[in-house]
Amino acid sequence: MAKNDLITRFLIWRLRHLSNQSFILILSGIIGVLSGLAAVILKEAVHSIQIFLTEDFYTEYANFMYILYPLIGITAAYLLGRYVFKDVGGHGIPDVLFTISKKNSIIARVKTFSRVVTSALTVGFGGSVGLEAPMVVTGSAIGSNVGSLVHLNAKNRTLLIGCGAAGAISAIFGAPIGAVIFAIEVILLEISTTSFIPLLIASVMGSLTSLILIGNDSLFNFNLTETFMASHMPYYLLLGMVCGVVSLYFSRMVRSTERFLEAFDNQSMKMLYGGAFLGFMVFFFPPIYGEGYNTLNILIEGNPAEILETSPFFSAFDSPYLFLVFLLLIIVLKPIASAITLGSGGSGGIFAPSLFVGGILGFAFAYAKNQLGFHIPLPLAHFTLVAMCGLMSGVQHSPLSAIFLIAEITGGYELFIPLMFVSAISYLTTSYFQKDSLYTLQLKDQGKTLESSRDQELLSLINISHVIEKDLHPIHPDARLSELISLVKISKRNIFPVVDDSKHLRGIITLDDIREIMFDEAKQNTVLIRELMHSPPEILFTTENMQSVMDKFEKSGAWNLPVIMDGEYVGFISKSRIFNAYRNKLIRQKLGQRN
Repeated sequence: MAKNDLITRFLIWRLRHLSNQSFILILSGIIGVLSGLAAVILKEAVHSIQIFLTEDFYTEYANFMYILYPLIGITAAYLLGRYVFKDVGGHGIPDVLFTISKKNSIIARVKTFSRVVTSALTVGFGGSVGLEAPMVVTGSAIGSNVGSLVHLNAKNRTLLIGCGAAGAISAIFGAPIGAVIFAIEVILLEISTTSFIPLLIASVMGSLTSLILIGNDSLFNFNLTETFMASHMPYYLLLGMVCGVVSLYFSRMVRSTERFLEAFDNQSMKMLYGGAFLGFMVFFFPPIYGEGYNTLNILIEGNPAEILETSPFFSAFDSPYLFLVFLLLIIVLKPIASAITLGSGGSGGIFAPSLFVGGILGFAFAYAKNQLGFHIPLPLAHFTLVAMCGLMSGVQHSPLSAIFLIAEITGGYELFIPLMFVSAISYLTTSYFQKDSLYTLQLKDQGKTLESSRDQELLSLINISHVIEKDLHPIHPDARLSELISLVKISKRNIFPVVDDSKHLRGIITLDDIREIMFDEAKQNTVLIRELMHSPPEILFTTENMQSVMDKFEKSGAWNLPVIMDGEYVGFISKSRIFNAYRNKLIRQKLGQRN
């Protein structure tokens, strides 16, 4: 009670002394700091666990603990999520998108900390997923719950969710511009100019929090020494197309693997088989362990031989072609490993795996070309980074986020031209065959959909039960025309549902159907309603969403359609009623934006 009184007094003070815009700016800074702090805690926890588990491993021996670690991590994460937090891991960013679209941007409070713990265990013990998605969930949950605490509306809660996502990504990568664009391109989709400032503040505060707590300890530590050459552009064109194809493979393999795991009804068997299979993949291909960013740093720094040293099979060979086979197998296996980690009960996301696969692909592309020895040599670091951008663009359908994120983590804009080029080519190649991002496809696999436009978003807010009209007079199919005439005299509508004793809709009658005979006294007493009725052009059900309702109106060309619930007639819906409800929602949304 005392807590509620304190919040109430604060809100009253705020209304008197702070405008809504100023209040949002202050909240965005606070959320940026909290999201940055959560990102630092998660990143340091994962690195500490990994160092503790693997620092005594010898490169000259097979390290069999690689087989066991993922199973332990996935099991611990699932049990904590299932029985302690009541928040099992899985897809992070898709769930945030669905919450914004369908749940008025209200995220459960437990998500402000649950994913930090379960993701630390999953990734720290070798789960082949990334920390970015859990941090986006955590930051978004912080934004949503802060907004709910101070009684903000859904529109402002959504903006604070974007602030939390921007603060988390900025803290992880040290890329404030890329983080803002990611929040706009992936999380918020639509944003006004005034909403852009809070995202900037949150992103900057998240990055500053990370800098203050851990300094310049970024995910990628390297300096580009080679310059961009226009003569490399034909190779970047080819790389962009290859990135698009691999993006398709990545998305489809993740979804196929997840569907395969869903066939296991027993969660214990799912964790056992999934964890064991993942462990064996990590044992033979140690770069698959965890996020994999350390492997990319090794490649970018020009020490590719180091990634073979921990493999019990490939370390015995010293052949550039076998090394290429090793890299290609990692590209093939990483999406499977990521899907197994998530599908078995682990917590994480595919953000980092897509960057990892892109980096390996870019390095392998340039390395293979240089081994052939024709034309000019290609810079390995450049192609590694640019391909990371290409995969992120193709898998997540976020080309701008990919461009600015990689540009910032390289410490400059030396690669801006090839980043833009490869991102565009990869996106075009992928979207030609697959219109939706992996996040959207994962939601569709769960039977969930997102609104692709503001019109559809507003329609989704209209409850079908609120627009049903029940002022139409039903008539029995065995009634005579004279009884219908009596209803016409008192009805304000020109359509009459024909309903039997069991409340089943048998058909409809309109004034046009009886206009020519309604004044014929002989027919009034002899013609039955069942002889005049006809089927409606479409039937609506109370379980349908409003987009489906509008599709039926469009297809049928009707202005009024009957509604059925559990097989019984309940009323009609008219286009004009829907348009009126839509207009009211639009007015309320605009008033909410002004406030």
